[in-house]
Amino acid sequence: MDGALVAPVPACSLKMNRPTKPRIEDLQARIGHAFSRVDLLTLALTHVSAASVRSRLQSYQRLEFLGDRVLGLAISEMLYEQFPDAEEGELSRRLSALVRKETCAEVARGWEVGPHLKLGLGEIKGRGRQADGILGDACEAIIGAVFLDAGFATARDLVRRAFGDRMNAPGVSLDPKTALQEWAQAAGRKPPVYREISRGGPHHKPVFVIAVDVEGFDPCESEGSSKRLAEQSAARAFMEREHVPSGFRRGANPSPSNAAAGAVS
Repeated sequence: MDGALVAPVPACSLKMNRPTKPRIEDLQARIGHAFSRVDLLTLALTHVSAASVRSRLQSYQRLEFLGDRVLGLAISEMLYEQFPDAEEGELSRRLSALVRKETCAEVARGWEVGPHLKLGLGEIKGRGRQADGILGDACEAIIGAVFLDAGFATARDLVRRAFGDRMNAPGVSLDPKTALQEWAQAAGRKPPVYREISRGGPHHKPVFVIAVDVEGFDPCESEGSSKRLAEQSAARAFMEREHVPSGFRRGANPSPSNAAAGAVS
């Protein structure tokens, strides 16, 4: 009899407690493109660690490769049009700043890509939905998917919408490797040299340790999920350690702070 007094939990209450699955239609609206082939977008969101992935061909890696090239061409065209008086060196620096992984990750965050990513349990626990490397890759893969779905003109329009404001922002921020190289050259030193110290981690989530050598300074090491990201991280760590201004430009004072100057032989 006591059991009969316990009211059953309404089915609607159980549904309310379940996390809401993100709608792919909402993501398409934020991107600004309705896919004819939604499977391309699904593939662009699938990380190699996802349980359903049996080979890298079933992940976003090929689309990332394609999207990286489409992005570079679209940004190059934008810069050529927007800065008619800029020399090749300035255009190259602006291009490098706009296509770097961190910028692509910012775009992906604006699209709210994270909740839609298909990841393995390890990446989910490792906060892969917020990781610059994964979000940046997904951004490029989405651009590649749009290119295959609707052609270059549509992909170019997408890039213009997503990256246009960043292109016009005053004082383009150089990526750490470029900034460090320009600082070293302005100081009359040889270009920085990057050395791979080690690599480890599981196959789907490698960890690279890279050291950067700058003439007259002790090496500086850092790590990343790819050699490129580890090199950027090592350059950034060196600049922070030696107090090299992150906004350095040619023509600026190349000398490090007093604390860093003591490291120079």
